[in-house]
Amino acid sequence: MPITAVASRYANALADVVTAAASPLRPENALAELRAFEAVLDGSAELQNALTTPAVPAGRKRAVVARIGALLKLSQVSRNFLFVLVDHRRIGGLSDILQSLEVILDERLGFARAEVTAARELTEPQRAVLGAELERLSGKRIRAQYGVDPALIGGVVARIGSTVYDGSVRGQLNSMARKLEGGL
Repeated sequence: MPITAVASRYANALADVVTAAASPLRPENALAELRAFEAVLDGSAELQNALTTPAVPAGRKRAVVARIGALLKLSQVSRNFLFVLVDHRRIGGLSDILQSLEVILDERLGFARAEVTAARELTEPQRAVLGAELERLSGKRIRAQYGVDPALIGGVVARIGSTVYDGSVRGQLNSMARKLEGGL
């Protein structure tokens, strides 16, 4: 699902605040706090309705957010961000904003996202070795998401941005077939 320009603007604004040198809140903590609020919001259709409907005054919505924020022990930065979303009727886009925030924070903090698909579940030592190799290849720290695709037969396929590293058995067989066809 594509991230909207609106979600990116709010995510960039929050990233500016939490990555500033004088920020009282670390970026990963801000993301964790807002994900906790998102989980509460996702868990209650009544709460979603109350915070997104125009029939409920903004002051009431702010009071609800403040109460939930206190229960979750959210920082003032996170609460203020949620208040801005409520005031601008953007609380319904919180998931998109947080998804965009993750990408923006990774870029600013020097991480690259990798999607790794293997023929079977990788062990922690295998993930560590693979992560180190991907970091060497990309020149960045890696945040990997792992998946399983039994159709690979064996090996792994890693995607970092638009670059694909194919170490699967199927990929190697396809490569050999192309070489053989080209040599004939």
